[in-house]
Amino acid sequence: MIDSFENAPELIRVEDLHKSFGGLNVLNGITETIHKGEVVSLIGPSGSGKSTFLRCLNRLEEPTSGHIWFDGVDIADKSVNIDKHRQKMGMVFQHFNIFPHMSVIDNITLAPVLLGKMSKDEAVVKAESLLARVGLSDKRDNKPSRLSGGQKQRLAIARAIIKDAPIYIFDDSFSALDFLTEKNLRTALNRRIAGRTQIVVTQRITSAMGADCIFVMDGGCLVDSGTHNELLARCRIYREIYASQTGGDLQ
Repeated sequence: MIDSFENAPELIRVEDLHKSFGGLNVLNGITETIHKGEVVSLIGPSGSGKSTFLRCLNRLEEPTSGHIWFDGVDIADKSVNIDKHRQKMGMVFQHFNIFPHMSVIDNITLAPVLLGKMSKDEAVVKAESLLARVGLSDKRDNKPSRLSGGQKQRLAIARAIIKDAPIYIFDDSFSALDFLTEKNLRTALNRRIAGRTQIVVTQRITSAMGADCIFVMDGGCLVDSGTHNELLARCRIYREIYASQTGGDLQ
């Protein structure tokens, strides 16, 4: 965790972001800044708009209105080549999105080879190193159907990390792991992606509390942001989540 991002350069600036599905307003005017190298956690009640917000950041969901400035470019502008900017983001989806007909190693190496980022041999070497980090070396040649839910999640994480992107987006990507496995995996991954910007949706207060900044969402709104201690002192929703998960006193 970095002491202060006050003077750090902006990486993402969201301005008055709205997203509707028909008559349902899912995001209601979110404005916030994420700095280069910052680790941001999103937490809030189910249905508060966390995953939709993340998916808007790389336009997997098209914003209804508003601006998303990424590296100085408004990627909410539909004339922007969004594929070019997506290459700068590694995203781990809530439901894995791995290829069931391909082996574990091929799931990881496919994209960097197809995009010309590295040769097949280079990709295999990096993939094997990542599989060791996530504890899947012995599953190298298995198909995903032979993996548990937690193993599929670790595969999806390794596949994203191989992109060596400046920003990583984790959409509740550790939910299938028990707390100790998640802690050990995060420690192993942080050695690989230390200093990279990370945006993490989580349901666990213990996973959110170590972030540089925590965004608290409710009803499609960003109701507060700050460190764990700052939010405990002033944010009712955050305190209620903390109390419900830890038994902490709200007084």
